[in-house]
Amino acid sequence: MDFRGFDRPDRDPAGDAAGVRSVKVMIAGGFGTGKTTMVGSVSDIRPLTTEETLTQAGAGVDDLVGVADKQETTVSLDFGKIGLNDRLTLYLFGTPGQERFWFLWNGLFKGALGAVVLVDTRRLASSFRAIEEMERQDVPFVIALNVFPDSRDHPVEEIRDALDISPDIPVVACDARDRASSRDVLVALIRHLKDRSAVALESR
Repeated sequence: MDFRGFDRPDRDPAGDAAGVRSVKVMIAGGFGTGKTTMVGSVSDIRPLTTEETLTQAGAGVDDLVGVADKQETTVSLDFGKIGLNDRLTLYLFGTPGQERFWFLWNGLFKGALGAVVLVDTRRLASSFRAIEEMERQDVPFVIALNVFPDSRDHPVEEIRDALDISPDIPVVACDARDRASSRDVLVALIRHLKDRSAVALESR
């Protein structure tokens, strides 16, 4: 995958090889961490969502600790896309966060080049399953700390230790409601993929 110029939207592609490259990216995380919000805020198109209203039937099944005000939930996937420049388009697939829908993840992850794991620092444990899935399927990822109004400011290394992730995995703060902030997370992911590719080539 050629990532040249991915983070320079104003770059003139004249003289480069023709063609737009597309990359499948997962937006994962626990229930209520902001996955649907991120896809919606950053997508160049009207996003496809599969949100349904939470009902009393889910009481005792869905863990609403910390997200008691949440009214809807993704039951299949969210989909959007964003062009980082004239030559690179990201197709975004948001995963369902509730445990009862995790069986859908295996199919969603097929063909994914990388992922963003959204984390709510008030409920770190809610994203453990997403991190485990990245490691199990060997999908490169970055951690995006979605800053909520009442989130505490934790040192990055403290978060890294709590999530038990390696030092080479980027950890960035973001506001999933903000397009520029969400785009910066995706740029951080592509940089991470580029760095991993360079290391792999050097080791040959």
